[in-house]
Amino acid sequence: MTASDMDVDSGYTARLAALLDRLVRTQSEALDRVAAASADALMRGNLVHFFGSGHSVIPVLDAFPRYGSFVGLHPLTDPRLMWHNVLGPGGSRELQWLERSEGYIETFLAHEPLTAGDLLICYSHGGTNAAPIEAAMYAARLGVTTVAVTAAGTATPVRHSSGRRLTDVCDLVVDTCCPIEDAIVPVPGWPRPTGGAATVLQIVVTQEIITRTAKVVAARGCVLPTLASPTVPGVTLATNDEVFAEHRRYLHEARGRALAAEPLER
Repeated sequence: MTASDMDVDSGYTARLAALLDRLVRTQSEALDRVAAASADALMRGNLVHFFGSGHSVIPVLDAFPRYGSFVGLHPLTDPRLMWHNVLGPGGSRELQWLERSEGYIETFLAHEPLTAGDLLICYSHGGTNAAPIEAAMYAARLGVTTVAVTAAGTATPVRHSSGRRLTDVCDLVVDTCCPIEDAIVPVPGWPRPTGGAATVLQIVVTQEIITRTAKVVAARGCVLPTLASPTVPGVTLATNDEVFAEHRRYLHEARGRALAAEPLER
């Protein structure tokens, strides 16, 4: 579906709702497969990592820590691949250059606790930038199962020297169903579309994966420490401190596994 395929009279929310409806109808089986793989990793004591750059770091930040997410979910965030400025140091143009540059991302990931048996979920709207592609390739070499969350139904020119897109290097794929243009609302008299949708759809995919994973884990008779709002009965700030303490323990064990891995594996 492209922006031009939608009802020309509909606004942003109506167009987004149509995309969400398509996401639910076409990607439910894929989401269930990712949830099962996520549950498998977590119940082994492994981690589920989330990675993205640019705008695709936003669903990573929404995965953990936030109310409703649980121990074992691990965001991989590199400040150099996020913006805290529009132009200049920390600016959008600078990070766009870096996320397209081959050979960088392994330097970042080499310090992260990725080990065999983990799951890595990579976000990229177009699926052609070097950062997510090389993140998935690096993780695969370590025995990590990889997931692409991307606009898989779109045809975009290959940029990476491997000749592959993110969908080509990952074990599992979830299609966000977002038009490649990202912005979905044409305005009469306005030459370019408005209203970006890719990030919203990625966040929905993130929460679908998290909630479906919880259902699988619960069905297997297990419960993982979960962050919750103090407005939830029985929850206090101290309760959430216990979740963070458990998260720290998970990371400590994961780093131990990573350090114990053979240097050639990394």
